[in-house]
Amino acid sequence: MRGKFITLEGMDGAGKSTHIPDIIKLIESKGVEVISTREPGGTVLGEQLRALLLNEAMHPETETLLMFAARREHIANVIEPALARGAWVLSDRFTDATYAYQSGGRGVSAEKVISLEAWVQGNLQPDLTLLFDVPVEVSVARLASARTPDKFERESAEFFTLIRNAYLDRANKHPNRFRVVNSNQALSDVKIEVKNIISTL
Repeated sequence: MRGKFITLEGMDGAGKSTHIPDIIKLIESKGVEVISTREPGGTVLGEQLRALLLNEAMHPETETLLMFAARREHIANVIEPALARGAWVLSDRFTDATYAYQSGGRGVSAEKVISLEAWVQGNLQPDLTLLFDVPVEVSVARLASARTPDKFERESAEFFTLIRNAYLDRANKHPNRFRVVNSNQALSDVKIEVKNIISTL
């Protein structure tokens, strides 16, 4: 039986990565193998591209193309093989992030992203996407006290407003796949909300 593909999305500072260990435990409690991975990254080449994407200035369309290049490697070498053997894949970001950051934030046309998505991943889509949502001011405040920021984390509040709006637009367009998690509540409450969603799979 083919495995399930779960993705985590949200603005920088939304807290999504905090929940990865708990989600892994919840999936493993079902007696299922789980592969935890991330984008950009997930492969040797993908991690090299990640270093460029997070730190080097580049044209928005170059950024988009490199994101999809890393994604193609990720799908071919990690995601598809794991799903084929029945494992569940948990990915910290996937294509929705490109719609949010490169299209919503950078202004790359959605049509170009749609074309690249069809070429790179064919019919592959997540079975479930958890969108961790917080107000922009909360995201900015969290990032201000975080580790050394990458180029995306150094962006303005206006940029993050575009990101958030693009993510919420994606959630509205794909309600069967998305679950929007209020990440601006007590961590214990977020954990309960995430647990309830995962338990339905």
